[in-house]
Amino acid sequence: MNSIVKLPCDDRSCGWYAALPEPQPARRLVGEQRADHVVIGAGFAGLAAARRLASHLPHARILLVDAQRVGYGASGRNSGFVIDLPHKFALEHPDPLHKQRLLGLNRAAIDQLQTLIGRHGIECQWSHAGKYQGAVGPRGLAYLEHFESLLADLGEPYRLVERSELASVLGTDHYSRAIFTPGCYLMQPAALVRGLGGSLPENVEVLEESPIQRLEKSSSGWVLQGNDGCIRTPSVLLGTSIFTQEFGFLRNRLLPVMTFASWTRPLSDAEMARVGAQADWGLTPADHAGTTVRMTQDRRLIIRNTYRHVPRYGRSVDDATRARIREDHAKAFRARYPQLAEVPFTHTWGGAYAISRNFTNFFGQLDDGVFATACDNGVGAAWGTISGTLLADLVVGASSTQLDDIRAVTGMPSLNPPEPFLGLGVSTRIRWAAWNSRSEL
Repeated sequence: MNSIVKLPCDDRSCGWYAALPEPQPARRLVGEQRADHVVIGAGFAGLAAARRLASHLPHARILLVDAQRVGYGASGRNSGFVIDLPHKFALEHPDPLHKQRLLGLNRAAIDQLQTLIGRHGIECQWSHAGKYQGAVGPRGLAYLEHFESLLADLGEPYRLVERSELASVLGTDHYSRAIFTPGCYLMQPAALVRGLGGSLPENVEVLEESPIQRLEKSSSGWVLQGNDGCIRTPSVLLGTSIFTQEFGFLRNRLLPVMTFASWTRPLSDAEMARVGAQADWGLTPADHAGTTVRMTQDRRLIIRNTYRHVPRYGRSVDDATRARIREDHAKAFRARYPQLAEVPFTHTWGGAYAISRNFTNFFGQLDDGVFATACDNGVGAAWGTISGTLLADLVVGASSTQLDDIRAVTGMPSLNPPEPFLGLGVSTRIRWAAWNSRSEL
């Protein structure tokens, strides 16, 4: 028996989700159900897996089960980037083929999402806006120079953007320089996730607000025990990210980290003119511990920084901590936009995700009839989409070059030290990174 110890417990102040209309009432797990396949977790990975299973098996009964509402969890809480380029650690991989495989997988995910958005008319502020990676001072500029060398080695297109040109887009001269890469897309993540959930094939049934408390092996497969019902199935696909360890799999191999964002109300015409900013752009920091800044299509400014080790997920962060984080975001906002100092934040939220010490993603089979993709290492929208899709291919025995590629670039996340050493080490490293990167915050 695998018993869930800690369930999702996200804050109620995610701006992306609050901006959406109220959803239809949830359909919950009640009574005993039987299904050919069950997908747990309705984020990017779970949605993609369920959709692909339905495509392969149009007459199968497929249940997609989530502990919360679709779009409410981590997949609806990111900063709205769908990134094609791997993050810095993956770009430093010594094997050029490894990096090309990652690029190909991420770009296949982008193509897949764009097709679905067009086919189903999903309104999610989808935009081929590209992405800036910005530097403030000498530390950031050194990271930016290193990023430029990695892009040149990879043969990827990019453009250096100096302070004055950058200020005409961002509305702030806070940044010294940036590198613009064209392959990134921007979106409203909660809207995209909800739209994907609402456009699934007919043989996928979505059960929300239905946490699975236990996963038990039986003579005929698996029994998934909820609060008010259970599901019997021979096949379970876990799109549960950090919560995979709560089912007894990949324990002591995933690190639960939460990052936080705040956003403003939509800026007025006068405020936009005051700073001279454009709408619809995104900037990530050259120094990975710095600050991400976004302007949405509806002219909200987003500040994202601050990381926490969250062994109890949302329960690790209390209201007082969120208030301090919000003030840190306000300082970063005022440093960039002193002309907008009176513009308030309306929402501050966090989202938990999984990283691994060796920056390795897991993809594959965990037990008889149990498959998982876990640990996106911070590239969740693209990686979740493609890994969930290919996980379904693996389950049904399909073959493809992409499946070969994802097997080649994934592996087993390394073991973590035991507690309390793990928590002390991760927290210390996060604080040390924030201190070193304070000039970029």
